[in-house]
Amino acid sequence: MTNRTIKIFITLILFTTHTLHAAESLITTQTFIANLKDQGAQSKTGYFPFHYSQRDGKLFLEISQTQLNQAFLFQSSLPYGMGSNDIGLDRGQLGETRLVQFERYGNKVLLKQLNTNYRANTANIAEKQAVTEAFASSVIAGLEIVAGSQHGVVVDYTPFLLSDIHRVEERLNDTKQGSYHIDPNRSAVHPARSKAFPDNTELESIVTFTGTGAGQYVKQVTPSYDSITVHLHHSLIRLPDSNYQTRIFHPASGYWSIEYKDYATAIDEPLIQRVIPRHRLVKKDPTAKLSEAVKPIVYYLDPGVPEPIRSALIDGAMWWNEAFERIGYQNAFQVKDLPADADPMDVRYNTIQWVHRATRGWSYGYSVIDPRTGEIIKGHVTLGSLRVRRDLLIALGLTSPFNTTSGHNQTNISKQTDMALARIRQLSAHEIGHTLGIAHNFAASENYRASVMDYPHPLITLKNRTADLTKAYDEGIGEWDKHVIAYGYQTYSTPEQEQLGLNGIIASARQKGLHYLSDPDARGATAAAHRGHLWDNGSDPVDELNNLLSVRHNAMQKFGMDSIKDGTPLSQLEEDFVPIYLLHRFQLEAVARQIGGVSYHYEVKQSGQSPQGVTPISSKLQRRALKALLNTLNEDNLKIRQELLTLITPQAYGYRRTRESFKGQTGTLFDATTAAQILSHYIVNLLLEPSRLNRLAQQNHDDFTTQTIVTELLQKTVASEWQSDIQKRVNHVVLDALIKTLANPKLGVESKGIIFEVLIKLAEGIDQNDVDGSQRLLHAWLIHYLETGNWKGELNTPALPPGSPI
Repeated sequence: MTNRTIKIFITLILFTTHTLHAAESLITTQTFIANLKDQGAQSKTGYFPFHYSQRDGKLFLEISQTQLNQAFLFQSSLPYGMGSNDIGLDRGQLGETRLVQFERYGNKVLLKQLNTNYRANTANIAEKQAVTEAFASSVIAGLEIVAGSQHGVVVDYTPFLLSDIHRVEERLNDTKQGSYHIDPNRSAVHPARSKAFPDNTELESIVTFTGTGAGQYVKQVTPSYDSITVHLHHSLIRLPDSNYQTRIFHPASGYWSIEYKDYATAIDEPLIQRVIPRHRLVKKDPTAKLSEAVKPIVYYLDPGVPEPIRSALIDGAMWWNEAFERIGYQNAFQVKDLPADADPMDVRYNTIQWVHRATRGWSYGYSVIDPRTGEIIKGHVTLGSLRVRRDLLIALGLTSPFNTTSGHNQTNISKQTDMALARIRQLSAHEIGHTLGIAHNFAASENYRASVMDYPHPLITLKNRTADLTKAYDEGIGEWDKHVIAYGYQTYSTPEQEQLGLNGIIASARQKGLHYLSDPDARGATAAAHRGHLWDNGSDPVDELNNLLSVRHNAMQKFGMDSIKDGTPLSQLEEDFVPIYLLHRFQLEAVARQIGGVSYHYEVKQSGQSPQGVTPISSKLQRRALKALLNTLNEDNLKIRQELLTLITPQAYGYRRTRESFKGQTGTLFDATTAAQILSHYIVNLLLEPSRLNRLAQQNHDDFTTQTIVTELLQKTVASEWQSDIQKRVNHVVLDALIKTLANPKLGVESKGIIFEVLIKLAEGIDQNDVDGSQRLLHAWLIHYLETGNWKGELNTPALPPGSPI
């Protein structure tokens, strides 16, 4: 034995002796808890019992011997948020659901997050262990043992409870809102919101982040922006029993997918396994055509929701009961008031929370999901309170109901309020749908609004030259939603019957012509599908665009003094006018998607059936869409009447422009020409999106190509004879967009060549003696660009004011 080996051996002996001595010297659990109680500590018994010491502000957690190395669910959440949609740290936000277990090592207990992405579903223990050892786990906390016995240990849970498990610091940094870190001196355990129950323990803290470099959103929502105080919540949840039955995912099922790699599958079977997330729902009488559930799905409503919104939320939520009744469940879906002593973060309650923010923002449907099986343990809906005000603003702008000649301000706006409440019903159903496991279906609007899981734009028509709001939003659950609930929650007596039944549900939806496209195929400018748009209406996007243009024109002609209440500064007209001026913004995208668009759906191979595959949209329909888009660049569709412009004063003292307003170049005065520039910039860039032009080039239509688009766009604008001030601004937008598109590395060389050739012909074809100064300037910039590659006419057009969420 070498000297080095002897030293290592002695060190190991000393370390082992010290560790054993430390373990033996631990105060017993019984004595430790008795001492705490003598000092006035608060004790709670439950799944993991805990004790809160008022004297030193610490929380001690009991872990029994049987709970060590035993998996459970850990859920972080944010009971008190920041109130900023842009930062995205809202009241009630759920963090990651983790499969974890406590493991003891010497004088510490480690909280280890198990890796559920890689598994071996087999009875072979060695095979399971091989996968466990192959992939990393993550220790998310190290807890000091302060007492112990043969029955378990007591750990100091305080440091972990006061840590940033919700990644608040990371979120603030990612949104460029400053550099913040937890200040332990301004953070503490929150005993009043820390509770223990037989199957879950709920722990909460108040945590303060201090820092520098605060961004505009932090400054907007904090009273002192160098100090951000929120609440962080931990839920420790007993795993559900093993009686839950997973359900296989199908791309056309309408559900999200919970996926993992199973290394125990046969080599001729898929390595990646996919199941759907869903609540556990079982009939009391499986043989009955209509039966109550053993345990119904109950959602609890935030008591902070005011009327009449509260009733609207309940109405929309209860739409789902119809879908469950259709598959044989009676009263299986319920909505109740949250008990006065209940905590919305408690995992025993599916909740609908009403969340306030400084600006309007998104609503969400979160779930606590068992990552092993996909079973939904808790549904948690977060509804933004300012959404209803946005819909009311649109309804008022469409109708201008405040008649200034009546001599009083008792205008009846019940129709407008009804429209806003109809949207809240739909929103409630939509977000609850997510917590039932259901994904978006953005193609449903083409099937007569067949799903609440679409993003609905208000469907408005003109009736006697007045905007008709009565059918703005649909009522009740859609046909697609009933199909999805059947796939996820229909009961079957055998696995064989289940597989046959699920296949039949998929086939039935296809036979009914129910379209389904979700987020990857609907969001973003690069989406190729001709259907599946956000915030659109109708099976024919061009027809609906023409309808919206008529509704918009009617509203713009009426917009003015009758659009605001008495006592409102005239400067408010500027902001209130924006959603009317941009009423058609989303339908424009739906029309643009026809150009270079393709038709397809989510298919799987089935013997004896021919696949539909990918089919390009006909050149006839694409040309029709192009004509409709170019029509929106007409001055009549961009200008604002002078009578209205004279009413829009600079911001009244005490008021200011917000993010909902157009940015401009005229100082404090509303800039109508730049508003037209911003809208035309949006339209032109929809049209010239590189992936759209690349797809069009590959479709090989003889009568509709990239050259068709570029040539007709220029003929409509830069090469046209009629040149108003707005037209001159649009011309600049078009030329700037073409040159930037030409320089875009994502555009294929075949389309680049077409654009370059058309620009050369444009430069050669302009008669300098027959144009005004602005056209001469554009021409000079174009010539300089073609000769040198340097574009002097670059535009930095401001972005559109926010559109989503409606």
